[in-house]
Amino acid sequence: MQLVVCDVDGTLTDGVISVDERGGELKHFSVVDGLGIALLIEAGVDVAFLSARRSAVVRHRADELGVRLCWDGIREKRPHLEAVLEERGLAPSDVCFVGDDLNDIPCLRLVGFPVAVANARPQVKEHAAYVTEASGGHGAVREVAELVLEARGLWKPLLERYL
Repeated sequence: MQLVVCDVDGTLTDGVISVDERGGELKHFSVVDGLGIALLIEAGVDVAFLSARRSAVVRHRADELGVRLCWDGIREKRPHLEAVLEERGLAPSDVCFVGDDLNDIPCLRLVGFPVAVANARPQVKEHAAYVTEASGGHGAVREVAELVLEARGLWKPLLERYL
């Protein structure tokens, strides 16, 4: 895998959006997922966030983690992802997509490694090659990061740095 694309709400977060009286938005991201994303980037695997909702919180989290590819407010995700693959010269087989809801199915059907988080809708799981043990926002993306790094032979060398 050369690119891991993550849906945001329900995948990178627990799916809960808190809105205060001024319209300020809060989302809960997992630090465990954050380290997984950082490890992917460090290993040379590109990571992207792809969200149907427009959100400054998502852009802030992407910046914080060093995720350079962050697209929000994208209602039709698959055409956008197809354009990105063409622009970057990637084959669908080079891409992992992680999602949880119906609007993620077209992307899951496109990529080489389609992943659904544990709490994904049943219809989404039907289109996944892998369903995480962890729920969205609770380590699911970390689980995927470790799988991708292991498949590329990069997990053990990264792990050994910490042991």
